[in-house]
Amino acid sequence: MRLQDFDYDLPPELIAQHPLPHRTESRLLSLAGESGLLRDYRFPNIIDLVEPGDVLVFNDTRVIPARLYGRKATGGRVEFLIERVLDDQAVLALVRSNKPLRVGHGIIIENNESRVIATIAERRGELSVIRFEDLCVSDVLARFGHVPLPPYINRTDQIQDQDRYQTVFARTPGAVAAPTAGLHFDEPLMAVLRDRGVHCAFLTLHVGAGTFQPIREQDPLRHRMHPERVSISQDVCEAVLLARARGNRVIAVGTTSVRALETLVLNGSPRSFGGDTNLFLYPGKKFRLVDAIITNFHLPRSSLLMLVCAFAGVGNILAAYRHAVRSKYRFYSYGDAMYITPQAAARSRLC
Repeated sequence: MRLQDFDYDLPPELIAQHPLPHRTESRLLSLAGESGLLRDYRFPNIIDLVEPGDVLVFNDTRVIPARLYGRKATGGRVEFLIERVLDDQAVLALVRSNKPLRVGHGIIIENNESRVIATIAERRGELSVIRFEDLCVSDVLARFGHVPLPPYINRTDQIQDQDRYQTVFARTPGAVAAPTAGLHFDEPLMAVLRDRGVHCAFLTLHVGAGTFQPIREQDPLRHRMHPERVSISQDVCEAVLLARARGNRVIAVGTTSVRALETLVLNGSPRSFGGDTNLFLYPGKKFRLVDAIITNFHLPRSSLLMLVCAFAGVGNILAAYRHAVRSKYRFYSYGDAMYITPQAAARSRLC
């Protein structure tokens, strides 16, 4: 397995820079992992692809205003992308500046009304611990934080992003990137699914800044995922097991839900879980709980592209992406979606 095996060509104009006027207006490309069959739909057709008794598993994490802009005393620009909140005064963050900042360096973050000093407290690999003087983290984010749009969206955040870069069911603050497959659902569509007998279950995985980091190792097996916080209740576990007992399916909405669910069974049967996961799913790995995935399109050479390739087959996924490019689907966070079923080689059913 080589990194270049997970590459594809994408015209830049197909990278969605803004959300569509309505969440459910996006397109939906269906891929059958067994046959490679592709079908083009609109996203509301998802109600025809799921069945009564199926369990849709959503990630209810809420995106925090995790991007901060500051300056050195000399005027140099500094940008922080928060990875996670550590306590009331400190965060773990990626730091970008024209020159590396030493431990102890103070950065001024300000607007027309107030200012705060952010100090580099320590290094933790590629990340830094940042401490704030005089203000708690929640106040810093409320006063100075920006929506952390991904780097392939070539604009600054706008008012609409505060709503649209957030799922309608987001409730647990902590993510620095949206679980984008969930962005296609609105309340009326959720109500239709429930009325059809589909069970909606919610877990939490706080998406970290590492989701934007490309794989740099030419041997992908040497890649190490950044840990992300997960919380899954016993109710979700029981819903999953009940669906399996009835012969229904577990459908993960987003790769974050896939990773959270598959983390559950690393040590046996599903049971409530709270902690970190750095689970890396790549071709050759088996899926024990997930029967289908609703997902967006993913960056070339990324861990998320490898995950869907592991599920439905490298050849099938890359053929689907070529079809999506020819058909001018919209890509990435504000783009269109896929509905994917697995190839047989990816399955190792728990029950």
